[in-house]
Amino acid sequence: MFIKEYNSGSDVLVAVCDQELLGQRFEEGELHLIVSERFYKGQEATEEDVIGSLRHATIANLVGQRAIQCALDHKFIDETSILVVDGVPHAQMLKL
Repeated sequence: MFIKEYNSGSDVLVAVCDQELLGQRFEEGELHLIVSERFYKGQEATEEDVIGSLRHATIANLVGQRAIQCALDHKFIDETSILVVDGVPHAQMLKL
C-alpha cells in the first residue's frame, strides 16, 4: 500500500491506496474514482504503518481491497462506509 499524510491546522488527512491501483481511473455510471499519484503516492506502507496513521487521522481516503480491509479490521470504518466503483472499493473516514 501507499500512504500519504497531509496536515492542515489541527486536521490530519491520510490517503491510502493499494499500490497496483495508483494512477488508474475507474468509472461506473456517474461515479468516477481517480487514484492520482499526486494525491495518493507517498511512502510504501505496511498494515501496521496504515493503522498508526489512521489512529491520528481526522480524515482519511482509502482505495483498494487491502486498504479497505485494514480499516475494517481495525474498526476505523464499517461496511456502510464503502462505495464500490467498477469493482474497486473506496471509503472515506471522518472523525468528529
